[in-house]
Amino acid sequence: MKRLFFLIPILFLSCQPTEDSNILQQLISENKKRLGAPAENPEKFELQIIYTQIDRDEKNIPSFTTHHFNVDENRYFYPASTVKMPTAFLALEKINRLKKDGLDKYTELHIDSIRPPQTRLDTDSTAENGKASIAHFIKKIFLVSDNDAHNRMYEFLGQEYLNEELKKKGFSNTKIIHRIGPSGFPFDEEGNRHTNPFTFIGIIDTTHVYHQPEVYAENIQEMSPMELLRKGKGYISDGKLVNEPKDFSRKNRFALVDMEGILRNVIFPEATPEHQRFDLTEDDYQYLYKVMSMRPRESKFPKYTSHEYDSYVKFFIYGDKKEPIPDHIRIFNKVGWAYGYLSDVSYIVDLEKNVEFFLSAVISVNDNQIFNDDKYEYESIGLPFLANLGKVIYEYEVGRERKQEPDLSKFKIKY
Repeated sequence: MKRLFFLIPILFLSCQPTEDSNILQQLISENKKRLGAPAENPEKFELQIIYTQIDRDEKNIPSFTTHHFNVDENRYFYPASTVKMPTAFLALEKINRLKKDGLDKYTELHIDSIRPPQTRLDTDSTAENGKASIAHFIKKIFLVSDNDAHNRMYEFLGQEYLNEELKKKGFSNTKIIHRIGPSGFPFDEEGNRHTNPFTFIGIIDTTHVYHQPEVYAENIQEMSPMELLRKGKGYISDGKLVNEPKDFSRKNRFALVDMEGILRNVIFPEATPEHQRFDLTEDDYQYLYKVMSMRPRESKFPKYTSHEYDSYVKFFIYGDKKEPIPDHIRIFNKVGWAYGYLSDVSYIVDLEKNVEFFLSAVISVNDNQIFNDDKYEYESIGLPFLANLGKVIYEYEVGRERKQEPDLSKFKIKY
């Protein structure tokens, strides 16, 4: 059954960002010692932050106040795994829009290969039934940021469809044009325009519920102009240093404002203009809320042994430690890390203190300005900064006066 939405006055849909001289600027200024070098020199670290306060009325309807720090939609950064979030949402939407009897996110699927370096997929040993499905792919990308799971959904969507749908929803500073991670490296620009055939299998008589042939993106995705697409001083290629900036012009992009906008659309669909909503069912939303906020140790399928600590893909507040996160704190998010960039887009709730807020940030920690040399300051600078930033905002939120206490019952999930 599709989720029913009620019209909300435009007051609650509008959320204009304030100028940099705001509470976020003040909090960063007051906590420079705690936050470290990135707070002292945000330009060097390519730091961008968005913090959104949420206030509720007596009917629990949210309104938003957004604060920006050093945000520039036209400044490029490599988004890494954060692109898996919109890919997951659009994969669910496509399933629903196909309107095929017997087809949903849990339906068994098989993936064929037509040309190198494409690969087949007929089973998934990490699933309880040993079968691959869109739902299981989504679970894996939010639990441990699984690259192959994302790439399979990219193949299901196809490059052209994926980007056209994002554009229709108003996310014009986002382009997802290639697979990612080790399983994505063999694909060149042309290879990423070709995506594999998919067959979905019925439960009862194992007939084909839906077959999608190989898709080719006829229209090359036009890339809007962005500054500094050639970055750094050099990069390692085939084991050798190339002493020239690295070209990111044909890499994925995902502006920070689009990151938060896409996440907010799913967390608060009832407060989202209809043309920007994802076409999801009530079960889709409940499934997403569960897997986005679940910790690896809470999952039986897959059963994780090498990603057991709670903060593996939760950078804010807890990213600098491996101790368990308290059960009353839930973070619905997606992170990315690659090429010296760390990013996180999160909706954070404290179910005991009834606190909620959005926080998104990106930081570059590549002091020598060489890419692919694996000499990035993730552990020494990046993760401590994001963890402390989360703590600063969380502590402010705990003390922030609200006219109406929020009802967060929809985020009290059984794991």
